[in-house]
Amino acid sequence: MSHAEHAPAAPQTPKVPTVRTHHGDAFTDDYEWLRDKDSPQVRAHLEAENAYAEAVTADQAQLREAIFNEIKARTVETDLSVPARKRGWWYFTRTAEGSQYAIHCRVAATDTGDLAADWTPPAIEAGVPIEGEQVLLDGNKEAEGKPFFSLGGMAVTEDGNLLAYAQDNAGDERFTLRIKDLGTGELLPDSIENVFYGLAFSPDGTRVFYTVVDDSWRPHQIKAHTLGTDPATDTVVFQEDDPGMWLGFDLAADRTELLISIGNSEYSETLTLDLLDPHAVPVMLVSREHRILHSADPLTLDGQRAYVITHDRDALNNMVSLLRIDQLALPFAQQRWETVLEHRDTVKVEGTAATATHLVVSVRKDTTERVVVLPLEGLGTAAQQPAVEPAFDEELYTCSLANAELEAPMIRLSYTSDFTPARVYDYTLADGTLLLRKQTQVNDYDPAKYRATREWATAADGTKIPLTILRRADITNETPNPVLVYGYGSYEMSMDPGFGIPRLSLLDRGVVFVIAHVRGGGELGRSWYLEGKKLAKKNTFTDFVDATKHLLDTGWADPKRIVAMGGSAGGLLMGAVANLAPQLYAGIIAQVPFVDALTSILDPDLPLSALEWEEWGNPIEDADVYEYMKSYSPYENVAALPYPKIAAVTSLNDTRVLYVEPAKWVAKLREQTTGTAPIVMKIEMDGGHGGASGRYEGWKTRAWDYAFALDTLGLNPAGA
Repeated sequence: MSHAEHAPAAPQTPKVPTVRTHHGDAFTDDYEWLRDKDSPQVRAHLEAENAYAEAVTADQAQLREAIFNEIKARTVETDLSVPARKRGWWYFTRTAEGSQYAIHCRVAATDTGDLAADWTPPAIEAGVPIEGEQVLLDGNKEAEGKPFFSLGGMAVTEDGNLLAYAQDNAGDERFTLRIKDLGTGELLPDSIENVFYGLAFSPDGTRVFYTVVDDSWRPHQIKAHTLGTDPATDTVVFQEDDPGMWLGFDLAADRTELLISIGNSEYSETLTLDLLDPHAVPVMLVSREHRILHSADPLTLDGQRAYVITHDRDALNNMVSLLRIDQLALPFAQQRWETVLEHRDTVKVEGTAATATHLVVSVRKDTTERVVVLPLEGLGTAAQQPAVEPAFDEELYTCSLANAELEAPMIRLSYTSDFTPARVYDYTLADGTLLLRKQTQVNDYDPAKYRATREWATAADGTKIPLTILRRADITNETPNPVLVYGYGSYEMSMDPGFGIPRLSLLDRGVVFVIAHVRGGGELGRSWYLEGKKLAKKNTFTDFVDATKHLLDTGWADPKRIVAMGGSAGGLLMGAVANLAPQLYAGIIAQVPFVDALTSILDPDLPLSALEWEEWGNPIEDADVYEYMKSYSPYENVAALPYPKIAAVTSLNDTRVLYVEPAKWVAKLREQTTGTAPIVMKIEMDGGHGGASGRYEGWKTRAWDYAFALDTLGLNPAGA
């Protein structure tokens, strides 16, 4: 901390008043001028912010390097994924020590007639190529000479001859689509700029489907490109003009249908496109007019097409129904939706996937994600067999479906917990056997040295808030400890148990890492989300404060050594908490923080703003929403308070949370704070929403955040 006292003065941010008026309320914004990304003055200011952040945190450099080296040392850098079979090939990725990106590979599969043998992955060694191995795409070569590299999708034709892939070289999630001939290794002339996530080939390999975004960076078109033609002539398969709806697509398990999905957080629509007919047009499956939030998976039962639909029709936590194709011609009210899994108050159904013989259902039960499996035989009838859940021996874990191929006799499951490195299982559908295919190796790690437990804090309104408390096994609450509290609490996203090597560097230094599962997330079902959105959004913020107070009341936390951390919408949480209870925290780390939420959502032309209306409300049209958002939006509520040490970490090319939000927030915090703690902004000039690209750069980013936290907690050996 002493070094910060001798750091140079913070950048002076000029005030250029701009008045924003809505619903008769005039708000003067002194720092809106920072939005002009191309302005030399703005660029100079951002560079000055980086220089100041570097100066303030200079004595953390050694600690950052130590954390980075610990992450690197624990990581088995030369590694590979478990091969997954698709048609006649086994696909997998390799990573190599010293390389930033994955290498995507494949090797031919064999068909002997023995299903178990044919679907057993080949034995592959890390760092050792095998006979017949083919490199599809080497991310390291693709990234050479470029400031950023990220893949937005990959797809291979049914015959295995062509690869479509999309890459981003700026961090702004604007991808370029290319086609590679896997026989010759040559790129085809076809190249399409500014595509979004998601790619799929038609079954005959002559067309590739992709999405296009509008000016607000909302995917609004699905297009089909015929190979060898001018992209300017690409066909618009579907266009969505409602600015509050998101568009996407998925392939059916048998690759014969394209499922077009349009939706927001409250209702959706699904159409289906027959890929076997090049002249087909999308056909309505479930219309948005019914206001049902749902997803659909096509399958074939008794020779007839049907759709398994996960939906909230009279089912807050979702249920699963079967809709046979002969019902589609009937009016909605007359359609027969056969129950596959009924609604339960204690279990949230997340979605489904199908093989030729079984249905796999992802569910959330007791706050955690897991899967259940049931045969297709008799599905939706009295002859339906009971669902079976693969059993594991931990209380808090995450089990998710990694892959379910139509022809496979097994499904691929991903498993992890807070102190169990990722495992890959194959679950045999016929008898329920679990086969461990891979246990991720971690150097210098003993899980017995750590503990993960669940506690429940009580909110001011009596609601019980789940907390996950992670620490070294020798640390208890008999004496107070340095604590980092992490939260998110938006979009029904759950903070599920999962192993992370970087976190060990905090735990090993005696920090208790706490995840506050606040309202607005999805840990306790749909109601948990609804109680933390729109006009109930403040519950997210007060839950986090009450969770922190619980840690103090139960002896876990040293009152002078608590750091809060969150990113994106969790960064909004950080900004709100800074205004609500700055005295509780020694420091706050806000990663790509959504701290100027009201300004952004009031401008539908900004990236993705209109889509946010279903999460926060529409402050443009609704005066009550405007007033409510203004009462908690961090930027508008910065006041003369003793703010703690704060770091805002952002990226220049982020299209989800623009860099201007933390830039304005930091300027206003410095202007208003009555405290003396430094407030810094670190901006990645070549990164996107996830920061810089490449695994080593990602480790450096995490090391920066954690070093800042440790320094704030008094655990930096170089600090006073």
